[in-house]
Amino acid sequence: MPHTPPVVLTIAGFDPSSGAGITADIKTIAAHGCYGVAAITATTVQSTAGVKRISPAEPQLLVETLEELIRDLKLAAVHIGMLGSGQVAGRVAEFLQQAKLPNVVLDPILKASSGAMLLDEPGITALKEGMLPLAAVITPNAEEAATLTGLTVWSIDDMKQAAVKLHQMGAKRVVITGGHLDKAADLWSPQATKDVQLFKADRLDSRCTHGTGCAFSTAIACHLALGRDVAEAVLLAKAYVTSAIANGYPLGRGISPVNHMYRLKNHYRAGTMAKNSAASGAD
Repeated sequence: MPHTPPVVLTIAGFDPSSGAGITADIKTIAAHGCYGVAAITATTVQSTAGVKRISPAEPQLLVETLEELIRDLKLAAVHIGMLGSGQVAGRVAEFLQQAKLPNVVLDPILKASSGAMLLDEPGITALKEGMLPLAAVITPNAEEAATLTGLTVWSIDDMKQAAVKLHQMGAKRVVITGGHLDKAADLWSPQATKDVQLFKADRLDSRCTHGTGCAFSTAIACHLALGRDVAEAVLLAKAYVTSAIANGYPLGRGISPVNHMYRLKNHYRAGTMAKNSAASGAD
């Protein structure tokens, strides 16, 4: 009988360009050998060029979807991305409080890279007061950490202070991503100790960065579902996103997505078309 993979639920918005949101999450989950299921918090009008419009899901329909999924399936991890509205955020928080699901990874998405706001003020309040304590790990970027804490987050020292504040607000484990720094750095902070771990890397010269936060947080959820501890999950998720960026290819007229499926042998990789064209010209 075939082995049943861990089931990972993603609760997030729909990006029709599939660079971010639930379709990108499903690709990430599949790339890690897990089985992905999803509940949509919002639909969007967007492309690689940016977000044009957001329409939050009907909260009761979303909750019914979530309840049906947990009646049917044993979940190994949960990823939470874009929530879209205060009503949705509040109902998701209530659901998580009652369901007590394992390995909840919260990516507190507040704003698109194009600048569009993806969560209203009531949603941010619901996220801070209702969801932070329920997550096993939260993965804000530096700007999101600043919004959640009210602190300025422009340096590694700032990231450390923000992590302390997030712990005080109820977060158990915090990963703050700092891709904006001169030398990109992610900070991992467990609540039980004052020690923090920094993951530094050279900045990649690439425009294939749409959806990096979604891929990173979803990859962490997958590794937790596979039984790894948080520190190892963060390290492996960071390596995955770095390779997904490096193997990206240009799509659309804006910021291209990462290549979530770069590990597949039959999947298109950056440079393949140029090599094929050169080979054809030599014939």
